[in-house]
Amino acid sequence: MRNFYLIVNREKPRVEEAAGLICSFFAEQGCRCIRLDRHDGLRRDAEVAAAYRYTDRRTVPEDTDCVICLGGDGTLIQAARDLAGRKIPLFGINMGHLGYLTQIGHEEDILPAMRDLMEDHYRLESRMMLKGCVISGGKVVMEDIALNDIVLNRMGIDAFRFELAVNGQLFNEYSADGMVVATPTGSTAYNLSAGGPIVAPEADLLVLTPLCPHSLNSRSIVLPPDSHLSLRIQTTGRTKVSLSFDGDTVVDIEPGDTIEIAKSEIETTLIQLKQVPFLENIRNKMKQI
Repeated sequence: MRNFYLIVNREKPRVEEAAGLICSFFAEQGCRCIRLDRHDGLRRDAEVAAAYRYTDRRTVPEDTDCVICLGGDGTLIQAARDLAGRKIPLFGINMGHLGYLTQIGHEEDILPAMRDLMEDHYRLESRMMLKGCVISGGKVVMEDIALNDIVLNRMGIDAFRFELAVNGQLFNEYSADGMVVATPTGSTAYNLSAGGPIVAPEADLLVLTPLCPHSLNSRSIVLPPDSHLSLRIQTTGRTKVSLSFDGDTVVDIEPGDTIEIAKSEIETTLIQLKQVPFLENIRNKMKQI
């Protein structure tokens, strides 16, 4: 690899020192490294406001070999969504807390990792994504993709009622605070906090975990990747209901609306340097909580 694109989340501590270290190293090695501060992506005019969230994909050269995300899991996930379909591998450096998706988190590991990237000492790992759309009044009013999860959630004090259909067949009706639909990558995020199972990232499946269901028999469901999900909102009472994609893009949901969710044709490619078994990585991360 010789051409790099560096996304810097300046909200994280020590990030300026790490960014300077990376840019200086690649310059000394004769490599190209274009830097984007994540906040720069927020300063845009209304004409292009809907084109991207944080990273303007038009600023990423076609011959980019790798996008390095300096921040945390959130920074990497945002880059994955903004650059979806570009097929550029992503590499994460953790400057935050846990960092399940990021590879390294100590300053002394940065330069050895950059050398590994430059000398092609790595492997690529494909991660599935989800696509979802909201249908209101018979029309698609919103659609987006997610690397971690799509979450139907309440914004008030009362549970609401909704039904779940799988491949056109009614599966269950819920009175709950919502539902998490997660990929294997997202199984260690909100899904885990809600009591759902941890899934190895190389798996190809969907995980559904109801949020605080008012029932004794509502548990997580694991479905094959070709499953097509439909969530129809029945009643909300005094509660406002929303749908979020990777905890970022949020849309209000009304009674009668339907949410369609399926596996996306687009995948995210992550760069892996360390041959650390998945369960060992999870165990090490859990010790930090």
